[in-house]
Amino acid sequence: MYTLEWTPSFIKAAKRFAKRHPELKQKTAIALLALEQDPFQPSLKLHGLEGKLKGVCAISITYSYRITLTLKISEHVITLLNIGDHNDVYRRE
Repeated sequence: MYTLEWTPSFIKAAKRFAKRHPELKQKTAIALLALEQDPFQPSLKLHGLEGKLKGVCAISITYSYRITLTLKISEHVITLLNIGDHNDVYRRE
């Protein structure tokens, strides 16, 4: 079991995402529960990012929507960074 760490920027993005996409509320909740249990489940499609986002990972909610995160395996902590559509979450502030 992993611990999910909700950053302030993730909370803000999640509220905005939920308001824009109420139809994805259940899929998002399922993805977060699965992530907490085992981030390596094939259904999450966990993958590392490259370039300016090296060290950050992403999972899929649907084909178009992602959650970006950092994963500290030794501590079993997952830090949630962003949620949104494919292009938005891969932009680095």
